[in-house]
Amino acid sequence: MTIAYLEHANITVENPDELASLLCTLFGWKVRWSGGAKNDGYTVHVGNDKDYLALYRPKIINDIESDYKTLANINHIGIVVPNLDETEQRVLALNFNTFSHGDYEPGRRFYFMAQQNIEIEVVSYN
Repeated sequence: MTIAYLEHANITVENPDELASLLCTLFGWKVRWSGGAKNDGYTVHVGNDKDYLALYRPKIINDIESDYKTLANINHIGIVVPNLDETEQRVLALNFNTFSHGDYEPGRRFYFMAQQNIEIEVVSYN
């Protein structure tokens, strides 16, 4: 049996182009596709050749409070990097605040808010 893998996740964001640009800058990703989407929305697919995030903006954005207490909200996106310290320096250089630094078996991590209610966990297993 072939092992399944996650190809993409589709998340609703305030500004898909802005978030895609940030993810490309920080993680060396690329925009794979962008264009019209469901219900007159707009989507940007950003990632690598194997997997990606679909960043969806509906025609009308409803203000959503993220509190980790409701179903169907994304709590955070975890991204593995080869060098945590170098990546954190790139994040800080773009004036984002990092928080919740931690070492745990088998890796290290930190978090930052990439956009309203879009928390990114950056982790390294090196």
